[in-house]
Amino acid sequence: MLIGVPKEIKNHEYRIGLTPASVRELIGHGHQVVVQKDGGSAIGFTDEMYVAAGASIEESAEQIFATADMIVKVKEPQPHECEMLRPGQLLYTYLHLAPDPKQTELLVKSGATCIAYETVTDNRGGLPLLAPMSEVAGRMSVQCGAHHLEKAQGGLGVLLGGVPGVAPGKTLIIGGGVVGTNAAKMALGMGSDVTILDRSLPRLRELDDIFGGQVRTVYSTNEAIEQYALEADLVVGAVLIPGAAAPKLLTRDIISRMKQGAVVVDVAIDQGGCFETSKATTHQEPTYVVDGVVHYCVANMPGGVARTSTMALNNATLPFAVALANKGAKEALLGDANLLQGLNVHAGMVTYKAVADVLGYDYVDPKIALQQSAVDQGAVA
Repeated sequence: MLIGVPKEIKNHEYRIGLTPASVRELIGHGHQVVVQKDGGSAIGFTDEMYVAAGASIEESAEQIFATADMIVKVKEPQPHECEMLRPGQLLYTYLHLAPDPKQTELLVKSGATCIAYETVTDNRGGLPLLAPMSEVAGRMSVQCGAHHLEKAQGGLGVLLGGVPGVAPGKTLIIGGGVVGTNAAKMALGMGSDVTILDRSLPRLRELDDIFGGQVRTVYSTNEAIEQYALEADLVVGAVLIPGAAAPKLLTRDIISRMKQGAVVVDVAIDQGGCFETSKATTHQEPTYVVDGVVHYCVANMPGGVARTSTMALNNATLPFAVALANKGAKEALLGDANLLQGLNVHAGMVTYKAVADVLGYDYVDPKIALQQSAVDQGAVA
């Protein structure tokens, strides 16, 4: 199989779909890899390293999309990239379709087979390809939030850890999953007073054990969100409904009554955000202010530490990439129920129910879609 790795074109996005080590692994399985020129150079993965691993270098993304059987990316394809996809081609990347009707429309129109990292599952019901970036984003959320609490950045001027004689800042984390747990580790490490809200009592018990009672665990209700948000200096939104739009848990009314100069970080922004006042921002202009509250809603937060993120992501995505290349998409998907959960669009059909429901498409079971589609993806292997 010919695997193409285009350079990411989203604002300040320096991650790349495959590292040189991953390229070497795929070539060891008998495949060809073509990487766009300077695709990873910004994070220390030079063209020479890719050539040494066995890849060829291509100047243009257009040529890569025109020739590759499988496209491996990091972020969702931008409209220009969607328009270069073709029937029978395989796209393997983050998609986050639920809040993005335009991208969904273009992918459906393309006829391509589109696998979303964020909906691939594991045997425990986890999201193994989302977890590495959730770990990064969770840790970054507190790092970035603490920075923007500085007065020069528009914040209240609070040091999260406080100092002897001055109480620490208060951090509220809404959601106790991978993002929330990693945010809590960072906030606690900084010395902040940390509260985690979650609706799962078993998870709250686990968090209490993990942190040895050093963080406050509270069952999440509307009243609890309001109470702790109004006290907080930093609020981290860390909720996730796999593949679906995030629920709006922090309302505009609550935001309007928070401390002036408090900071809210919406890690769920890729799925539409979990704050009513959230809108996607970029690393170039990461914040805006609503009712005196600083909002940090960068949609590709892990891109800020792109080298670490790329390496962590490849650790998780590479085994599935090898399986897809070795077997072809159809056989690999039908042979792995966890990978099959990642199939969001195939041959003009929406095959992930949460996306179909929220965007008004007819849902087609992925097994049925693969079996009835005119293009046999297994043939491209």
